Amino acid sequence: MDPRLWHKVAALSGVAALGLGSYGAHGFKPKNPSYKEVWHTASLYHLVHTAALLAAPITSRPNIFGGLLTTGIVAFSGTCYAVAYLEDRTYSRLAPIGGFAFIGAWASLLF
Repeated sequence: MDPRLWHKVAALSGVAALGLGSYGAHGFKPKNPSYKEVWHTASLYHLVHTAALLAAPITSRPNIFGGLLTTGIVAFSGTCYAVAYLEDRTYSRLAPIGGFAFIGAWASLLF
């Protein structure tokens, strides 16, 4: 796979991160205000790891780094968005997998 593909993945993820972050800041009005913080956490991790995706092509293993970051964004941030939007923590089962994917992505830079 062409390592520059990760720039396109980062672009799509960035558009989604900014859109979801804007919605969370201006339009999201949960019944329970604690879910606003869950949305904020999802948005922060989404945006930070999207920025990191831009570096994927210059890593020694771009597909591992980019794949793990993308998995983390979908599993962690996606789960947090769902939990906050639905106001139901039973949907949080994938979040730890996403967290481990983030850790794995950063650890892959060691090799």
